Amino acid sequence: MGHRLSFTITATRQAVVTPRVQTINNGPMATCTGHITAGGSYKFRDNRWVQFQTTGTAIRGFSSGRPRGTTPADDRYIVLQDRRNTRQTAVEIARHTTQATGRPISRFTVARRLHGGGLFARRPVRCVPLTPAKRRRRSLWCREHRNWRDNEWGRVLFTDESRFSLSSDSHRILIWRERGSCNHPSNIIERDRYGGRGVLFWGAIMLGSRTDLHIFDAGLVNGTRYCNQILFPYVRLFRDAMGLQFLFIDDNAPCHRTVAAEQLLESEDIERMDWPALSPDLNPIEHVWDFLGRLFVARTLPPVTIRELRLALQDEWAAIPQQLIDTLILSMGRRCETCLAVRGDHIPY
Repeated sequence: MGHRLSFTITATRQAVVTPRVQTINNGPMATCTGHITAGGSYKFRDNRWVQFQTTGTAIRGFSSGRPRGTTPADDRYIVLQDRRNTRQTAVEIARHTTQATGRPISRFTVARRLHGGGLFARRPVRCVPLTPAKRRRRSLWCREHRNWRDNEWGRVLFTDESRFSLSSDSHRILIWRERGSCNHPSNIIERDRYGGRGVLFWGAIMLGSRTDLHIFDAGLVNGTRYCNQILFPYVRLFRDAMGLQFLFIDDNAPCHRTVAAEQLLESEDIERMDWPALSPDLNPIEHVWDFLGRLFVARTLPPVTIRELRLALQDEWAAIPQQLIDTLILSMGRRCETCLAVRGDHIPY
């Protein structure tokens, strides 16, 4: 990319250099001012001076710019370092490359070379830990339900608990990765805990319907509370409305698998659908929690007390479009196919 600088002589004994700037190939514009006396106080290279005397203009040739601080081999080495360990920072990669090459390389150069190699700084996806046995169980479950039709998924009540805190628990941890590789094992940080002051709540969704958002009072949720506050007032009513075709899904939390809960489901003739452990990415209600969180964060005045938090969550739960819920439930077939394609590993849902 070059810049064309044109100088025009406007006097005989003392020439004022008037720049006429042209851009070559849409390159950046350049400016210049100065004077040329009769003796030629401006020093030009011979060929430019001859050209200026002949045509009245002097054109600067093309320039390659500042030399690159790295060679192609260095660029490949920088990208290779990151692919071997995606959790390295640009500063660490710059230090290792400087030690290997003997030339000082800045973190900004490293960032540009990684961008050129298709790697960008992104937060890792946080998922629950999966053992080989759990992956096999997930694959088996998806294989059994991959061919279910929409009307079959429409009779399933998806339920789950979640927790919202007054303070955010997100961590700005960045990694270098390629586009579309967020669910690669090297780009995932597994986490299975919550923290901060907040509330625990329960909700359920179904094709064309949903329950109210139930917020638990302070204290642990045991089997008795689960039966009295969830199964009796919510699940049993849906079972009575749907009939024998009704299916109920909850995860494998300890309070869900107590003797009291099992006896209640059996006495009320409620069929519980088998569910693979640690599979929130297969449950469409997890996306509803995410959407609820986005609505919650977008509030003009965030809650500062537990009471305000409870009221805000109930308002935003009622504001979630039912069409969004239906779309998520109808995605179960694609979730099963995706899970089978990765052999039971984490899926981008």
